[in-house]
Order: sequence, then structure tokens, then C-alpha cells
Amino acid sequence: DVKCSHGTTTGQLDEDAIYALRTRGIDEATARGLLTLAFAGEVLEQVALDAIAERVELAVAGKLPERFNLAGLVEAAAALND
Repeated sequence: DVKCSHGTTTGQLDEDAIYALRTRGIDEATARGLLTLAFAGEVLEQVALDAIAERVELAVAGKLPERFNLAGLVEAAAALND
């Protein structure tokens, strides 16, 4: 269920998207983290001021496990290709 109000969005991650990632060998926690990052990225694209976008991006990154930093994502992607 997704609820939008005054420019904000709350709700659950798309279970179909999680399933699609899981069928490609990505564990559930990583799938949820990737979808959270993707959603945050879409929101940040709408922020007009780069300085604010950077601060929000850092705040979001700080709430996610370490494995979701850029180096961790590159490493995970490389592991999928092995």
C-alpha cells in the first residue's frame, strides 16, 4: 500500500520487484536495500539544490547497512557475474 500526501510517499516496497531480484540470486535484505536506494534516488533527482540532495543522500545512506555503499554494490554486482 502506497499513500501519497503533500509530496510525500510512504508504504511497502513492491513485492513483485523484490521477487524479481530474488529470482536473480539476490537475497531479500539486499533486494529491499537496493529498492530503497532506487526510490531514494528517484526522490533526490527532484531536489533542485545539489547541496541539499547530497545531505539527504548521506542521511539515507547512513540509515542503510554498510553493504549498500557504492563499493559494496559494485562488489555484489561483480559476484553475480562470477
